[in-house]
Amino acid sequence: MLSTELKSQIQGAYSRFLEAKGLKARYGQRLMIAEVAKALGAIPMDEEGHREGEPAVVAVEAGTGTGKTVAYSLATIPVAKAAGKRLVIATATVALQEQIVHKDLPDLMRNSGLNFSFALAKGRGRYLCLSKLDMLLQEGQAQSATAQLFADEGFRIDVDEKGQKLLNQMIERLAGNRWDGDRDAWPEAIEDQDWARVTTDHSQCTKRHCPNFQQCAFYKAREGMTKVDVIVTNHDMVLADLALGGGAVLPDPRDTLYVFDEGHHLPDKAIGHFAHYTRLRSTADWLEQVAKNLTKLLAQNPLPGDFGRLIEGVPELAREIRTHQQFMFNACEEIADFRAGEDMEGRDRPRHRFEAGVVPEHLRELGIELKKGFSRLHDVFTRLTELLKEAMDGEASIGLASHQAEEWYPLFGSLLVRAQGNWELWTAFTTEDPEDSPPMARWLTLAESGALHDIEVNASPILAAETLRRNLWNVAYGALVTSATLTALGKFDRFRMRAGLPKAAVTAVVPSPFQHADAGLLRVPDLKADPRDAAAHTAAIVRDLPDLVEGARGTLVLFASRRQMQDVFDGLDRDWRKRVLIQGNLSKQETLNKHKARVDDGESSVLFGLASFAEGVDLPGAYCEHVVIAKIPFAVPDDPVEAALSDWIEARGGNPFMEIAVPDASLRLVQACGRLLRTEADRGTITLLDRRVVTQRYGRAILDALPPFRREIV
Repeated sequence: MLSTELKSQIQGAYSRFLEAKGLKARYGQRLMIAEVAKALGAIPMDEEGHREGEPAVVAVEAGTGTGKTVAYSLATIPVAKAAGKRLVIATATVALQEQIVHKDLPDLMRNSGLNFSFALAKGRGRYLCLSKLDMLLQEGQAQSATAQLFADEGFRIDVDEKGQKLLNQMIERLAGNRWDGDRDAWPEAIEDQDWARVTTDHSQCTKRHCPNFQQCAFYKAREGMTKVDVIVTNHDMVLADLALGGGAVLPDPRDTLYVFDEGHHLPDKAIGHFAHYTRLRSTADWLEQVAKNLTKLLAQNPLPGDFGRLIEGVPELAREIRTHQQFMFNACEEIADFRAGEDMEGRDRPRHRFEAGVVPEHLRELGIELKKGFSRLHDVFTRLTELLKEAMDGEASIGLASHQAEEWYPLFGSLLVRAQGNWELWTAFTTEDPEDSPPMARWLTLAESGALHDIEVNASPILAAETLRRNLWNVAYGALVTSATLTALGKFDRFRMRAGLPKAAVTAVVPSPFQHADAGLLRVPDLKADPRDAAAHTAAIVRDLPDLVEGARGTLVLFASRRQMQDVFDGLDRDWRKRVLIQGNLSKQETLNKHKARVDDGESSVLFGLASFAEGVDLPGAYCEHVVIAKIPFAVPDDPVEAALSDWIEARGGNPFMEIAVPDASLRLVQACGRLLRTEADRGTITLLDRRVVTQRYGRAILDALPPFRREIV
């Protein structure tokens, strides 16, 4: 039970915060503080301070406008400090992460009377690598010769004039203490290909052996994290840390209280984290390049002992694996019936899916040969990197000076990572799935590779439940998952299944302060066209859309497929098209900025978007007075992970449509409707151009799960 002292500390902090800000208590916010404090404020501990008994997990759905960040921070900061634990707040998006660090936590600190320190934790890839920058600025010197051999590994030395100017600006700002090496702190946007040249990953980093270790932006930021009470990071970084056993970069999970904001993303993020893929043609080209590069490297640097002998064996091994790659490519080409299809973002993805994740035996046998080959290659590169480490430490003589070993380590580290990625893919692709567990989804995707086509081989878990149970819920001191959309059809069942929530997990829904019935109208007009007849439905939208959105300053039209979005746009009157901004022509941010600028200038503006515009897009007030949803957002039917999950549920006697498709669509529809009201002052209309919510048996459940807007069903 929550101690009286802790309870009064949390209540006092909330009262001070409201008073300082001149705010009134929100019912949902107050309820959320109470639920979180009650669930996480009295976790039993053993003598070593580790949690005893059942996992302590609470899931809270809090509607838009609740003030979730303030609620969970006020509850969890005192709870974590009282238990002697660190608080890790993880978000799914950079935008929310930055809002918490730059706005919410400083505001809380100023106004609540709570005393705590906090820091932002980002991955290595967000920071500059000084050694890479040095190497690029010393272009043409001897040390670049080795890197040139590994140009395909990201060690490109060809820097154009614009790139050279950027590098010089970086070194000048670093020298003048006007930049700290953090990509997000650079005043302008840096293109991905320019940034890739100057950053690194764990496989290429020589850590304390690096001559720039003391000045390293990543390690300086990491050092700052060891001393703070609250660490703000993202889901990916938490999952990466847990995959390494926990406590590698972030605090030990047993000593950590986690908050997962935007928590509905966590299961998919976890699946993505353990999914594998490789491209057959490009990997074959890479293997040939490795063989050539290492032959050349040995010719330039005759190396005695184990190190030289190990490198000597790589070209033959790489070419042997390359032959198996070719056999696999031919076999996949023969078997694959690539069906055209879009992913949720509307990108064209021709795929061949192996039903129930079962790969034909001859393909499996070829995959096992590749697994063996990449396992051997992985072992060789592992041993080579170990020898380079020993040489850097001065523990072994491998025919290289320690500074040369430092230079070679990142190069062999990158080869090791790629070999490991392929070994993991072929292991997942060929493993027989246990009978009682969900199978892996396995599929092929047709991809472009320059002028030629390539075949991408994929293997992915279909549920993250067991992974999250084993690596997170069972080991963490405690955890809160929160989002505006955790329930589907009014229940937590969908999230429980996908996230593997413990049986004892506490769940709660706290209401939004928005008066939906006063602020919004939900219309379901009769277009006289069934959404399952794509051509007729598209023609009806083209016919009716201009009249439907007449009078709104800012309109957001959400489509379930890129093809329909483009066909509607092409079918509209040319003059009317001028007010439409269509997703994909510009970056997402540029599209939103242009839309806002038009509305600010008193013009009408209409945004056409896909799934990523249905969530996380914040367009308050006049920027979005009308949301039009073309159809119920059922999952793309050919998504291989969802299809494999459906197969598995059906094989166990379940109904995948009612258990998966309908709850998922309901959740996405709630998220899409959430674009309308962003502040308590917002007013507007949602128009759903899909009458299945009133004509189909499942429609009533979907309709009743939506926020309680006034309804106008024609």
